[in-house]
Amino acid sequence: MQPNPLASQAALPRRRVAFLLLPGFSLLTHASALEPLQMANQLSGQMLYHTVTLSLNDEPVRSGAQLSLIAQHALSTALGPLDLLLICAPTPLPYTLPAKLNEWLRGHQGRGVALGGLAGGTEVLARCGLLEGYRATLPWQRFEAFSQAYPQVTLSQQLFEIDRDRLTCAGGTAAMDLMLTLIGQHHGARLAEQVSEQFICDRIRLADERQHVPLRSRLGHAPQSLVDAVTLMEANIEEPLSTLELAEHLGISRRQLERLFKKYLQAVPSRYYLDLRLQEARKQLRDSDRPVGDIAFATGFSSGAHFSTAYRHHFGMTPREERLG
Repeated sequence: MQPNPLASQAALPRRRVAFLLLPGFSLLTHASALEPLQMANQLSGQMLYHTVTLSLNDEPVRSGAQLSLIAQHALSTALGPLDLLLICAPTPLPYTLPAKLNEWLRGHQGRGVALGGLAGGTEVLARCGLLEGYRATLPWQRFEAFSQAYPQVTLSQQLFEIDRDRLTCAGGTAAMDLMLTLIGQHHGARLAEQVSEQFICDRIRLADERQHVPLRSRLGHAPQSLVDAVTLMEANIEEPLSTLELAEHLGISRRQLERLFKKYLQAVPSRYYLDLRLQEARKQLRDSDRPVGDIAFATGFSSGAHFSTAYRHHFGMTPREERLG
């Protein structure tokens, strides 16, 4: 590993980060959040992040993979000031939370501690009333149940959310994107990129990127004809079909197809199709070095000017600005 010029900088402030592990937590989620912080320390040559692991008691915590970890401290330990407390929990959350946990978590509110939920940790915070009035996210499988149980929380379908002093994420590798974003905010984009490179990550996914939800789950109990219509759209990004052509493929009238989209997706077919194409274009702009003109044609736009105008109206920036950002 090459020496990092950041290591020669003056001493930087140390942040204290605690991970609370609850039974059934994901090893992948925990590692994806913890390892970037350790790597940031290693690359900078400084203790930028002091991390500790916590458990409800002094017993080992069994993960969802049936492997147990011995935490460094129990909740009863006097830890001193924390900067960030992250809760790692399974999803769905299959047990009642002990009263002492609710009291302990609420005791950190208003003390300058940012609270975070990784995967099922979001539900822990919500159960304790610590997400009211905040934007939050969690694994897509829990969107519907969570939105019904906690209407006071603004549910997001993004990979992760940072809303003031609350951080939540979908779990899994999204936890790494969350922590890389924090490292970038704390110590600059270059260190975050170097940490990402150490883990062979092609890029740091941004907070505004949505979780990939399987089509049938996205559409819930929608008729099969609507599922088939969206499947056709996703398979014909480069050469888009007209609404009439879609309807003819499905053996229904154009008016029937438009009613289905309005009822289940709150959009006309052409608008939904355009959104799919622009989302694909955004992915290619961020993930590849293809020329902007090539991406325009690959996503069904007849000219670069048309593509640029549609992109700016949808995302608030031009394709070239997206790439520069």
